[in-house]
Amino acid sequence: MQIDMLISNVATFVWGPWLIALLFGTHLYLTFRTGFMQKHLWHAIRLSVTKEPGAPGDVSAFGSLTTALAATIGTGNIYGVAGAILLGGPGAVLWMWLTGVFGIATKYAEALLSVKYREVNVHGQMSGGPMYVLERALHARWAGVLFAIFTAIAAFGIGNMAQSNAIADMLVAKKLDLFLNYPDSTIKLWVGLILSIATGLVILGGIRSISNFCQVLVPLMAIFYVLGCLILLASNWERIPSTLSLIISSAFTGQAAVGGFVGAGIAEAMRFGIARGLFSNESGLGSAPIVAAAAQTKDPVRQALVSSTGTFWDTVVVCAMTGLVIVSSGHWSDAGLTKATLCQHSFQQLGHFGSIILIGGLLTFVFSTIIGWGYYGEKALEYLFGIRAIPPYRWLWILMVFLGAVWKSESVWNLSDIMNGLMALPNIATLLLLGGVVANETNRYFSAKNKALKSPSR
Repeated sequence: MQIDMLISNVATFVWGPWLIALLFGTHLYLTFRTGFMQKHLWHAIRLSVTKEPGAPGDVSAFGSLTTALAATIGTGNIYGVAGAILLGGPGAVLWMWLTGVFGIATKYAEALLSVKYREVNVHGQMSGGPMYVLERALHARWAGVLFAIFTAIAAFGIGNMAQSNAIADMLVAKKLDLFLNYPDSTIKLWVGLILSIATGLVILGGIRSISNFCQVLVPLMAIFYVLGCLILLASNWERIPSTLSLIISSAFTGQAAVGGFVGAGIAEAMRFGIARGLFSNESGLGSAPIVAAAAQTKDPVRQALVSSTGTFWDTVVVCAMTGLVIVSSGHWSDAGLTKATLCQHSFQQLGHFGSIILIGGLLTFVFSTIIGWGYYGEKALEYLFGIRAIPPYRWLWILMVFLGAVWKSESVWNLSDIMNGLMALPNIATLLLLGGVVANETNRYFSAKNKALKSPSR
């Protein structure tokens, strides 16, 4: 118990105000350093579905984007949003949204650097990420090794065992008709077995198999969830104006106690909204650039623009939809609710349909996270031990998915939180030290683009 308490306290410190301020400050710095590159969002979205024939890389730009989204869109987009509202009030939704808006610049910068400094391994595949940027651009291999260690450990926690455990716990709690006559341990055993087999079918084929799977799953699950949220919001359309007004006003004034809600000030709204936004979209943590480096592209700025849309879809769209559904339901002020029960009450406004949206979203979000983080951990191990470590790692990954479903430990969550937060430190160092490189590459790309648009057609 003492060890568990120690790990919990360290996790609380790592994800304290200092790291939140550092990450959000980096978002603001890079937004201004790149000339507010968010204004190019529509151009970036168009690039994400445009092929670049003959470009070097392992997967398409869209495949790279959907693989990154698979890892970032997870339980945090549902339960995490609910937790932020419970602790910070409705105003947390706006701060979460603003974190996504400014985080687009950070996701852009880290992807740009990872593509620029990527390298080809002995199998002819692309390898990149903050560890390669630290080594090749800043000549700090020791920092790259630290980042890779943090990533590998975090992957097995937040990207693997914690996710499979979340699925198992949800199905046990729901007691769906299919499982009514089985004890909880048997349900978890079957969930672990099915989930580990499904994971193996995807990840054993490597990045191309992962990318092909994510290109199908991620758009379908996102459309399914967002449309479901829109239908729920449409059913309460008369509450939308007051909901938006409440979110905006409480973000800057705080929220007084209502019903069972203890009330939150502006500091709480900022803290929990920003923290959840950062944790959800992973901008600044250095995870998504690992798969951005595998993209087929001739220009690092081009892929960086594509990768930056991941933060937009994850936080500005998906998290915002969850926040609007929860706040408009009015249940956020009920007494004694947990994150899970708040979500259940909020989504059950339309009966079974709402439950289907919630369960379907959680199942697909969690499984996609397992697949996406599997690749992150793989590339971290490759950096540390070479490509010979990849085959045994994939089988270990599958085994840990099974163990995560049948065995629960809060220390797994907390330890992975620590590693996840520590990943940000060497990554942020590269972003701040190489901000000039990011700015120069950005100016080069858009100057050439503007010149091409102004030149007379032949």
